Amino acid sequence: MKIVVDWDRCEANGVCMRVAPESFLLDEKDTLHVLNEQVTPELRAKVEKAVRDCPRQALSLSQSE
Repeated sequence: MKIVVDWDRCEANGVCMRVAPESFLLDEKDTLHVLNEQVTPELRAKVEKAVRDCPRQALSLSQSE
């Protein structure tokens, strides 16, 4: 699975970073960074929760090629 961000919707409010800090980082300029687009089995539950909890619905998961 791969993390997909709709940058037009993302407000960088940090919900995803609080839920899955291994996958998301919000820097000092309030810019969101995806640390690793590929979701490992160990982080899948956390990333899925981050996707569900995103207040702007800016995150989704897609099947990797």
